[in-house]
Amino acid sequence: MPSARPRVLYVSDLAYPARGRRYGDEDVALTARLREDFDIAVCHPRDAAALMAGFDAVVVRNSGPVLHHQAAYQAFRERALADGVPVYNELSGKGDMAGKGYLLELTAAGYPVIPTVDRAADLDRLPVAESYAVKPRQGADSIGLEFVERSRLAGLPFGGILVQPRVDFRYEVSFYFVDDTLQYALYAPDPERRWALEPYEPTPADREFAQRFIDWNGIAHGIQRVDACRAPDGGLLLVELEDLNPYLSLDVLTPEARDAFVARMRASLRALIERGTPDRGADAAPRAERPR
Repeated sequence: MPSARPRVLYVSDLAYPARGRRYGDEDVALTARLREDFDIAVCHPRDAAALMAGFDAVVVRNSGPVLHHQAAYQAFRERALADGVPVYNELSGKGDMAGKGYLLELTAAGYPVIPTVDRAADLDRLPVAESYAVKPRQGADSIGLEFVERSRLAGLPFGGILVQPRVDFRYEVSFYFVDDTLQYALYAPDPERRWALEPYEPTPADREFAQRFIDWNGIAHGIQRVDACRAPDGGLLLVELEDLNPYLSLDVLTPEARDAFVARMRASLRALIERGTPDRGADAAPRAERPR
């Protein structure tokens, strides 16, 4: 059984140079608040597998793109699953935690997502657009992203890439969940400044949109971010489902909203620890991801 003050290994790359985000500042501030309830040690993602023994749980936060430490991440997943170490977020995520293949699955299932294909034979399923986004299936943080004209699509090296029409969206909006409950939303009114965020009051339709993806993903304990864009017709389309280590932009929130988020995260993390064993999901093998 966990102790009265559970021991938590908090995984973060404090020095990662994220564009428009301050990983270190956010994680220093968040761990300071979590220490009110937990005994916390912070480590780099490359060290997590070696250090996790003796902790009641591992929290993966602003750990940077897994692409930069893929072998270390796979070793961490394998050891956590084998030893029954609770991981927050749970390792059963079907979103970016497992790569970007979920965009294909959601497209095929008719979810409101930017249409996505991964084969030359399926290009005719995409709507006509001025240009198309081409991204690695295991991409992260816009690494490898390029935009091409339709005439170039057939000659692309299919096999490890995804293709989507470039959407002339009005703005991007993100919905932040703890477990399956929406905590707050933020948006970037200027499409050219992704991380210049402001508070956003979601409509009932917005909430229903975001909740569909959280329900589909099925993570019981963890933090998820649903990233969407407001299309020209006024509807929302999913851009990404961040379910490994989404940046939270806590500095944008009011003190009251920040306090509420921290309180909900504490309760969620304690519930995971009290449960004691991770949800292995259908596939316990290590999977690639995307980060933020």
